Amino acid sequence: MLLKGKHIVLGVTGSIAAYKIASLASMLAKQHADVTVVMSKNATNFINPITFESLTGNRCLVDTFDRNFEFQVEHVSLAKQTDVFLVAPASANVIAKAAHGIADDMLTTTLLACSCPKIFAPAMNTRMYQNPIVRDNIKLLEKYGMEVISPANGYLACGDTGEGKMPEPEVLYEAVVRALTPKDLTGKKVLVTAGPTQERLDPVRYISNHSTGKMGYAIALAAVRRGADVTLVSGKTNLRAPEGVRFVPVISAADMAEAVKEAASSQDIIIKAAAVADYRPATVADEKMKKKDGELSIALERTEDILAWLGAHRRKGQVLCGFSMETEHLLENSRAKLEKKKIDMIVANSLRQEGAGFGTDTNVVTLLTKDGAEELPLLSKEEVADRLLDRLLDLAAVSLA
Repeated sequence: MLLKGKHIVLGVTGSIAAYKIASLASMLAKQHADVTVVMSKNATNFINPITFESLTGNRCLVDTFDRNFEFQVEHVSLAKQTDVFLVAPASANVIAKAAHGIADDMLTTTLLACSCPKIFAPAMNTRMYQNPIVRDNIKLLEKYGMEVISPANGYLACGDTGEGKMPEPEVLYEAVVRALTPKDLTGKKVLVTAGPTQERLDPVRYISNHSTGKMGYAIALAAVRRGADVTLVSGKTNLRAPEGVRFVPVISAADMAEAVKEAASSQDIIIKAAAVADYRPATVADEKMKKKDGELSIALERTEDILAWLGAHRRKGQVLCGFSMETEHLLENSRAKLEKKKIDMIVANSLRQEGAGFGTDTNVVTLLTKDGAEELPLLSKEEVADRLLDRLLDLAAVSLA
């Protein structure tokens, strides 16, 4: 449960973008976060508080002096239990108030009383956002240690097009998760490979595999959340690279080998989660190969073994991790790979096991090192990624000792 036990306050101000926060509140609640929404009075003109109460199961707060409830210093008691406070949409008005310590309603008094991480997602007309006064107020927020998410470019409710559009709920969700994630990988450089490679046969066809890249992308995302400087080298997928990674798109095994070699020497941890083709066509046709009567044979040649190259060229203190997808003799084959490639850990999983393999949102893996094996239960790929990184951090500490 990613956010279980975390208390998140969403501050909603008077902007047409307020309706998007209903989706965000739902996303957070589904991850078992305890979500409280605090609205400015102007925000209630755009969305009804009952919407948030239905989604979160908590009372939506608007009036500092609401007499319909048992008396308590509401803004102080709420502030004490808050783990992260996100103001979204953040109007120019509330940004100015927060920057200068003005607390004249429930939202701003609670915000001022909070000592937790605070995040602002500005949403306003382009000219307002670019106004020097607003920009100075944003700098003040950052000076005081608050995070400000840059607005998106796009069509605005006023009819203008430009900066000022509130980011989508998925972006805000990720900002909340990152604010709550311990930064135990700060200062570490992590290289992750992901996805399939495509080995060209002719201008129309190629040889590839069923990898979707989900596991590698989950690892890259988890590492970024934990503060790492992440490089993601990826074959073609339908996934969006996580915010904050250095993204290197590749197509073939040779492309991936070149990208990995170029970056390898500066990395502290390298995780080879990509499904790299072991063979490629020995010759590539310049024109489409036409269908003919009879059978067709394609000569194949080996691609470079990237993991073996890394094991042979590793620098002192560097930690290497590979993946082993098997259909039989899982532990025996994976253990042999660990030893042959001279790496620190192999993540072994079976294509035959329910909940594991390509294209799923879950995985069942065994973490193999020279000292033993740790079999993990069925977990989401995000959870597997964190468990894997925990183990690699332990190995990194040993290698540097």
